[in-house]
Amino acid sequence: MRAAVVISPLAGAVLAGCVASEGEGGAMRLAAPDGAVYDGVETRLLDGELVNFIVAMRGARGPGDVTAYAECAAAQYTLIRGYGFARHVRTTVDETNGAWAGDAVYTISPALPRGTRTIDAEVVVAACRENGIPTV
Repeated sequence: MRAAVVISPLAGAVLAGCVASEGEGGAMRLAAPDGAVYDGVETRLLDGELVNFIVAMRGARGPGDVTAYAECAAAQYTLIRGYGFARHVRTTVDETNGAWAGDAVYTISPALPRGTRTIDAEVVVAACRENGIPTV
């Protein structure tokens, strides 16, 4: 089964309900209650303040889980670069045989950017940590 959708940034409700569990070798792995496993983030700087995040996970409940993972990665990356805000440009999500992939693009900036699809990186990173969603 393969599905592709374009979706907007995560809603607060998507962040709820994730728990941490131990993975192979005792390393901490984060999983959603239904057994989702976060398989990593690839970050690509496209141009100055335009950044692409490729995320992979298995067992997502739907596209919202993948979008939440990408947004958490974008928020942490924003802080790592010394900025405070990001603006969502687009996210696409694909699913093939239970393997989910997200391709998200964000702009990052030191000041609140114009637009309605902005995130405060500190607030989002805190919510991600509270809900067990990994960041970069």
